[in-house]
Amino acid sequence: MIKVLRAVAEKHDFAVIVYVFMPDHLHLLTRGGENSNLIAFVREFKQKTGYWCKREYGGTLWQKSLYDHIVRKDEEISEITKYILWNPVRKGLVEDAEKYPFSGSFAFGEDIFDVVI
Repeated sequence: MIKVLRAVAEKHDFAVIVYVFMPDHLHLLTRGGENSNLIAFVREFKQKTGYWCKREYGGTLWQKSLYDHIVRKDEEISEITKYILWNPVRKGLVEDAEKYPFSGSFAFGEDIFDVVI
């Protein structure tokens, strides 16, 4: 899933600031480029990963819609990033957000925790 996310984000000119795959949902904060199309990006990501899930497990992976929100202020980005990264801790999946294996940043790499703290 993470490899597909990276490839599809690059194809559609999105910088992935932070992602967290949770057991029943995905948090994703991106910054689009000049020619980015969020609907096309999400559609392709969901199609590729949904097809894989159906083939491997026989089930549906994604709901039909998505929840999107435009962030207009830089300080909001920092707060949203913190919220996303600490979601596994709040849900009791790990005690340390940095230890959660299904989160990260393509824009900041392993430095994402240094950037938002």
